[in-house]
Amino acid sequence: MSIALYQPDIAGNAGTILRLGACLGLDVEIVEPAGFDLSDRALKRAGMDYLAMARLTRHVDFAAFDAARRAAGRRIVLLTTKADTAYCDVAFRPDDVLLFGRESAGVPDAVHDLADIRATIPMEAGARSLNLAVSAAMVAGEALRQLRWQGTP
Repeated sequence: MSIALYQPDIAGNAGTILRLGACLGLDVEIVEPAGFDLSDRALKRAGMDYLAMARLTRHVDFAAFDAARRAAGRRIVLLTTKADTAYCDVAFRPDDVLLFGRESAGVPDAVHDLADIRATIPMEAGARSLNLAVSAAMVAGEALRQLRWQGTP
């Protein structure tokens, strides 16, 4: 399973997600262009010493990302505010790609339409969205609960 970030805007969020991936054994994929230099100091600060443990794959653009995931037979589970299915109702698979959009704009309609599954994190009325790293942690936690941790004390 991997967490994929579509053209992320904020280095601190990407660094936090790289740390999350390293700690939970999840790959992290970044679909470029990012809104920051991937060697950015904030990315290193948020990822701390976990960046050396992180399994990061960079894709030059969405077409390259999509070609790689199709070749591997992996499905896209897009997390979006424009979905009716709650993320807890998704039956996750070990080779899923959990795709999160840009903090400022999500993903374009063409990417939205390509997703195999579109899921959302239910929120209170009037709330727009959660922080990207918080969202990634919630969804990754549920996916891992289903696939690895279910039934453990």
